[in-house]
Amino acid sequence: MGQTLTGLLTSVRAIAGRPGTPPRARPGGGPDPELLAALRHCGDHLADLAASGPLTDARRTRLIASIGALTTACSTPGADAFDALLRTGQQALDSGGDAGARLALALADEATVLRARSKGAWRLRGNALDALGRSEEAITAYERHLALQQNAAASRDVERRIATLRAAGDRIDEALALVGGGEGATGAGVDAGAVRLSRHLPAADALAAFTELVRLRTAERGAADPAVRRLAALYAEHRRLADRDPMADPLLGGAEPIGVPGLRRFLAGRTVCLVADTPHTAEQEQRPGSSLAALIGGYDLVVRCDAVRHAAPTARTDLHAVTLRGDSPWKGARWDRRATARLVFGDPLPHWRLALRSRLVPGAQDCVGDATLRRPLHDPALLAEAAADADEPASTAFTVLRLLDFLGTPARVDLIGFEGPAALPPREREWIGARTGRTDDTAVRITLR
Repeated sequence: MGQTLTGLLTSVRAIAGRPGTPPRARPGGGPDPELLAALRHCGDHLADLAASGPLTDARRTRLIASIGALTTACSTPGADAFDALLRTGQQALDSGGDAGARLALALADEATVLRARSKGAWRLRGNALDALGRSEEAITAYERHLALQQNAAASRDVERRIATLRAAGDRIDEALALVGGGEGATGAGVDAGAVRLSRHLPAADALAAFTELVRLRTAERGAADPAVRRLAALYAEHRRLADRDPMADPLLGGAEPIGVPGLRRFLAGRTVCLVADTPHTAEQEQRPGSSLAALIGGYDLVVRCDAVRHAAPTARTDLHAVTLRGDSPWKGARWDRRATARLVFGDPLPHWRLALRSRLVPGAQDCVGDATLRRPLHDPALLAEAAADADEPASTAFTVLRLLDFLGTPARVDLIGFEGPAALPPREREWIGARTGRTDDTAVRITLR
């Protein structure tokens, strides 16, 4: 691939010139200046790829092949390279990352100059701006696409995306009005050094500013203040609009995404037990007529965490929770244990999504926690705690306990088997001890509520 990449880069430079060189007319009616500019953008991207080392990503390999097809079209007399230009832009977008999105935007800009009435070019520009978090500009490009699109049914997803982006911006506007600030204001009474919030900020900056605004307001007035509660609700809605696709993800294997309201309903009025995965508990659970098996069987919901190595594959699991640990992107065995619901905790968002899509098994769960449930301990819309020490991250069982306690809808929450080798860390045991309602004489069951 290295030699092929080098040869392609040489061909691109031969046709389009090197970075910084002005467009030059080619004899015999050569490529349009916009195509030459697009090739120079591709050449810059190829040079960056060559400097980054061996290529093992199939998406980048497809992008390189697409750039090769665009180069061939530009060097063939009489060939129409416009379709190849749009395909290359889409492959750049599909390759992922900001660099791919920036290349897609650069190619889309050249395409819209070349053919101002191309609906495909305007849609590519909208998608690239959307991927870069430039929501208001993306809306403008999407609207140009819709104005040119004759087939309304073919653009329903674009209409939904525009509605989602506008709704996210509206939540920011309402938050600014709530704190008494105008466009770009930090809000009355909060630190003027805070990041300024605006719907025109890139998505990542707007999210950071919104998070900071909620933190400052909460610290100033307290979480019980009605205005702070409404601000937190607006923040949660903004996060859901930013994190969730407007349509169900077909890669979730038919599972239904479930957010905070749905999880509350799932737990409401039910008795819940978290079962430790230990050889003793697993052996007792499988033994016919054992008291522990009868105890576990009497709960409405059975929760198990992470890789369940000891319990039988057929052991009942109503809720499975797993934390993505180690370096991202996370890889590991697929989650094939049957569960009614599955919660996956992890950050950052793109790698969390990738883990879901690569490790969920179709049919192994009916519903899966959406992005609003991926970091419950630190999400300002939920528990809003400061990030814990990286050397002692919270256990999955503790994260589930804190989430269930925060939601407050289960009728009862018990821990079973969390003693001896399965005991939680001291900091977590201290939190549980302060809230324990009852401990059985056998030291097997701890009742929180």
